[in-house]
Amino acid sequence: MVIKSSNKIEIPITELEQSAFCQDGSNYRTRTLEEEFKSGVRWQKIPTRYLKLSPEEIQDSIAEIKNSLKNRIVVLGHHYQREDVIKYSDIQGDSFLLSKLASEMQNSEIIIFCGVHFMAETAEILSNDNQKVILPNMAAGCSMADMASFTQVKESWVQLTSQLQSKSVKKPIIPITYMNSTASIKAHCGKNDGIVCTSSNAYKAFDWAFKKGEKILFLPDQHLGRNTAYDYGIKEEEISIWDPYVPNGGLSDLQLSNSKVILWKGHCSVHTRFTVQQIESAKIKFPDVNILVHPECTNEVVSMADFVGSTEYIKNTIDNAPAKSKWAIGTEINLVKRLANTNKDKNIFCLDDMICPCSTMYRVHPAYLLWVLEGLVAGYVINQIKVEEEVKDYAKIALQRMLDL
Repeated sequence: MVIKSSNKIEIPITELEQSAFCQDGSNYRTRTLEEEFKSGVRWQKIPTRYLKLSPEEIQDSIAEIKNSLKNRIVVLGHHYQREDVIKYSDIQGDSFLLSKLASEMQNSEIIIFCGVHFMAETAEILSNDNQKVILPNMAAGCSMADMASFTQVKESWVQLTSQLQSKSVKKPIIPITYMNSTASIKAHCGKNDGIVCTSSNAYKAFDWAFKKGEKILFLPDQHLGRNTAYDYGIKEEEISIWDPYVPNGGLSDLQLSNSKVILWKGHCSVHTRFTVQQIESAKIKFPDVNILVHPECTNEVVSMADFVGSTEYIKNTIDNAPAKSKWAIGTEINLVKRLANTNKDKNIFCLDDMICPCSTMYRVHPAYLLWVLEGLVAGYVINQIKVEEEVKDYAKIALQRMLDL
C-alpha cells in the first residue's frame, strides 16, 4: 500500500527559514519537532505523537526497526544532514554518489534517502523497477532547484533556440543542468541533446557540450557555471546571465550573439553566504590557514581560495590533510562540524561565524525518519517518490551521458 502525501512540494523556499536556524555554534542541537515548528517553518504535517519526541527517545526505536527490517532497506545520508540523522544512515555521500550507490543495491527493496527532493528523484530514476525510494519529509526541497521551474526553462528554451538559429553543423546551444535540479529539468536536457553534471565533472561536461554545440545554457546555478566557464577559458564578455523573470532573459540580441555560456539566474543560499571579508578575517587570525570552498560560492570567493571542489573533494581533502594543519571551509555547517569532529588533530572551522544549516536539508528531522520506518513495519510506504516514465527515460539519457564521460 502506498500513501501519497497530500502536501504540495511547491513550498516557497526563502532564506528566512534558513535564518530561523542560524546559531553562533555554542548550542547547536536538534530540538523536538514541536520546538522547531515554533520557528515558523512550513514542513510536511506528521502525526502528533512524533512532535514531542526528543532525538534521544527516537534513537532506540529507529535502531530496533532497522534491525527488524534488516536487508529490506538501506538508509542514505547526505553529508549536509544534521548529525542526529546521519548517524542512522548506512551510507554517507554527496547527492550523485548516493544515487549511484543506491542503483547498485539491487537487493534493497526500500531506499530511504535522507536528503532533498531532487536527490530522491535521481535515486528513483537510477533504481530498478522493484525498488521504492522514500523521502522522509516531502517538504525537503532545494532552493536552488526551485529557481528553475520546468515551465520557466521550457519557455526560455523556446526563446533561445528560436533566436539562435545556426547555419553551422553544430547545434546553436546545448543545455547542461547541474545535479541540483528537478527530474523534469534533467529530462529536458536529455530530450534536447544535453547532459547532467556534478560540481566535480562540470569541466568535462563543458568540453563535451562545446564539441556538439556553439553555446551552453547552464542550469540552475550561475556560480558553478561561471567558475567552470572561467576554468575552461571563457572570457567575461562571453558569459551572460539569463533572468527568466524578464523578457528575453534581460539580454539583447548582441549579448546573446556574443555569449558562449548563458547562465541561469540561480544560486545556493548556503554557499553564497561566504564572502571575501570572511576569508580575509580567517587569514588575519591564522596566517597559515588553508581556504577550502565549494564551487557554488561566488567567483570572488573561489578566486581567493586555496582549494576548490565538490562535497566529496572537501571531505577527502580534510581527511588526507597533515596533522596540525588549519582549514577554513566554505560549505554547509553540518559537514564542517563532522569533519572537525573526525579530524581532531587539525584546526577546522567554518568561514562564516554565524552557523546556518541548509534549511531544506534540515527539514529531515529524525522524527520523520522514524515515521516512515514505522510505516514500513505496519505495511505502508509513506512518501514514496515517483517519477513519470517519460520523464524518467529522458532524465536517464542525460545522466547516462554524464556517466559516459
